[in-house]
Amino acid sequence: MKNNWFTRMLWLISGVLMIAAGIFCFIYPIGTLWYLAFMIGVVMLLSGILDIVMYARMGYLFPGSGWILADGILTIILALFVLGNQYITAVNLPFVFGIWVIFSGITRLMNSTEIRRAGAQGWGWMIAHGILDILFGMFCFIKPAVGSIAIGILVGISFLLQGVFSLFQWWFQIWRKK
Repeated sequence: MKNNWFTRMLWLISGVLMIAAGIFCFIYPIGTLWYLAFMIGVVMLLSGILDIVMYARMGYLFPGSGWILADGILTIILALFVLGNQYITAVNLPFVFGIWVIFSGITRLMNSTEIRRAGAQGWGWMIAHGILDILFGMFCFIKPAVGSIAIGILVGISFLLQGVFSLFQWWFQIWRKK
């Protein structure tokens, strides 16, 4: 019973802190970049590793998997750049993010053509997603300040959603006890 109380308190504290972090990101989206430089580097590194592992384990199962490998390798290279110098990364984050999003969009376009050739459905959505990625990446180059704000706001949304999820978990634990 004491363990349940501890778990509930962790969910509550986690939810409140995540929501506070989300609000901070909304209030100071550009200031958030300094804190994000390291976090984004780690996430990009994990994403690249995951892409390569996914390719190694299941690449033979679907067409166009070579593009997943390419995306993973480029993501790891960019992640190492980001982690190597966080000051430069924070200043140039909209450009680094833009490069990543553009390349991911190109790989989605290429992958969608492979999927279309294989006769699978849903390739149109991948094309649309790829085009939107490329446009957003280009926008980060044209208006880096807007790209910086967008990155801060996206992180804020993520924190808010995670915080709300944690509060739901807390509430579920309280409700389940009754």
